[in-house]
This record gives sequence, structure tokens and C-alpha cells, in this order.
Amino acid sequence: MAKSPEQEHPVKAFGYAAKDTSGYLAPFNFSRRATGEKDVTFKVLYCGICHSDLHSIRNEWGDAMYPQVPGHEIVGVVTEVGSKVTKFKVGDKVGVGTLVGSCGSCDSCKGDFENYCLKFIPTYNSIYHDGTMNYGGYSDMMVADEHFVVGIPDNLPLDAVAPLLCAGTTVYSPMKYYGLNKPGLHIAVVGLGGLGHIAVKFAKAMGMKVTVIDVDPAKKQEAVERLGADDFFLSQDQEQMEARIATLDGIIDAVPVVHALQPLLLLLKAHGKLVLVGIPDKPLELPAFPLLKGRKLVGGSLMGGLKEVQEMINFASKHNITADIELVKMDYVNTAMKRLEKADVRYRFVIDIGNSLKPTA
Repeated sequence: MAKSPEQEHPVKAFGYAAKDTSGYLAPFNFSRRATGEKDVTFKVLYCGICHSDLHSIRNEWGDAMYPQVPGHEIVGVVTEVGSKVTKFKVGDKVGVGTLVGSCGSCDSCKGDFENYCLKFIPTYNSIYHDGTMNYGGYSDMMVADEHFVVGIPDNLPLDAVAPLLCAGTTVYSPMKYYGLNKPGLHIAVVGLGGLGHIAVKFAKAMGMKVTVIDVDPAKKQEAVERLGADDFFLSQDQEQMEARIATLDGIIDAVPVVHALQPLLLLLKAHGKLVLVGIPDKPLELPAFPLLKGRKLVGGSLMGGLKEVQEMINFASKHNITADIELVKMDYVNTAMKRLEKADVRYRFVIDIGNSLKPTA
């Protein structure tokens, strides 16, 4: 007979979980494993709300398991470490992002890209090595193998650094891999949202010229005056698009809905690169001729490996880069999800777990 979530492990835990495809999040008592020899246990203080949390709790990707505690932008303070842990000690500030496990032996794992391991284990809505359910960061505590834990430098505020563990690495990784991180290059960020605003900050810190492309003219002042973008224009303005044909070395496309790629490809110089990091719910149409004409490339990128995540966090620390957030209490989470669905946030919600998650009797 299967054990209940409260009985699977010896350590009692509390969080908010979705019980069905409605995605409604409610108080949930469950359990975490005891700290193993290579484990880091930490008190969760903040957890970002990612758009993928919304997709997952509603089973919009068709793979949801319930009850589901979402959250993969998790930060807090270490309370216990295993006997063989070498990287962390009690009191350290740490974070866990999108992964808590992988096979450890494939080419991707050996190359520090656990995110592309065919057996990678997501932080929630997944089954761990021991056969039990993984629960995410909308909870009071977390236990993870030290390999999948990153250190948070003291100069970064924990609430505003939380979204970097997913959104930050999602844009940093392709910039590095595709060579779109060199001073003097001109790149565009399409979609000034949760991913896009961080991409602008990283690109400027790398010394690149940055253009923001969006559908909302109200974002121009934000992009240019506050985030430091060098240019802004509207994707639906044909005149503005034509004036910028063949001016870009690369594009980071963070748009999560179906949109035309051909106009973006025309903006690239020869040998330019269009990198998709958003996840539209339907296939995109990819025209061949613009690719052939300029030997252009369309690529994709998903999160980052653990070595790269730590590198990204250290880069953010050096350049004082954090996400722009709206801090909310745990009991506001369902309202936040409704607002997120309407893109009514500038630019990421973060839950104040430490001050607002209260166990039920």
C-alpha cells in the first residue's frame, strides 16, 4: 500500500499544492527525506513564480502529477549538511533551480550540462532516484544533493535573486553558448518580460549594444531609460522593422506565444543567430530562404547546467544584477497566478515564504 505524502519521509514539511487540473493551490502537509550524506537541507525564504509553474499545475503540458508543489526558483539558508558535503555549511545562503537530479554519467552530465541529460530530474512534478515524488519551493524547507545547490553571494538580495535560478540561466546560457556575449556585438531581446528584462541587463553588463523589440509601446521608456537598452521598436511596425534589416548579430527570442520568425530573421546580419528561449504552445513556422541567404542559424536553449548556473550567479553578483520583482505573500499565490496569465506583473512574482507561509493545525 502506497504511503501518503506525509508518511513517505521522516521530516515533516508544509507548503501549497495543486490537487487537480484547476491549478488551485491550497495548504498541503507532506514530508521531506532526512539529510543524506551528500545532501543540503535549507529553510526556504523566497521562491519565484515561473510561468512554467502555471503550465504545470494546470497540466497544460500533459504530464502533471498530483498533488503538486510547484516552484523551482528557491532560495534560503542552510540548516543542515550531510557528512560528505564539501561546498556548503550551516548558515550559507543557497538556491536550487530547475533540476535536482540527473544520471551523472552521460556525455551531457560529464560536460556540465545536466539540463540536457535524458534522465534529468526536474525539481518538482517528477520522481526522485528513490521512487518518491519531488516537491518544489512553495514550501517551508528543501533537501537537495549538494551538486544541484548553488551558493548565493552576500551582496545579492535573496528575494530578487530567486528568479535568476530559472529566468537568469535561461537567457545567460544561450548568450554564452552561441557567442552572443562579446563586447561590441549588437543583439536584440524580443519580449520585455520575465526573461527579457534580465536578458537586457546581462547583455549590457557584457558590453553589447541592445535593442528591445516588443508589441507594447508603453515599454519603451522602461527599456531605454531604466534598463539601459540602446534602442526600442515595435514588432508590428513594418517601417521600423524595415529600417533595421541586417543590423543585428543575434536575437534572444523570449516570446512564449506563436509569432512569425521571418521578420526577425530579416533583422539578422549574415551569420546571425536567432535563439529561442520562450516556449510557445504551438509549432512555429520556419522559412528556409532567409536562413540560406545569410547562412543564419535558428537555435534553442533550455535552462543551464549547474556549473553554468553558479557562473551566472557570480556574474550577477559582480555586476549587481537582480530581477525586477513584486513580492507577495503565500496566501496571494492564486491571485498572482491569475495576474501572471494576463502578464500583469513587472516582471516576476516572488513569494515571501519565510514571512508568510504558516502551517495549518
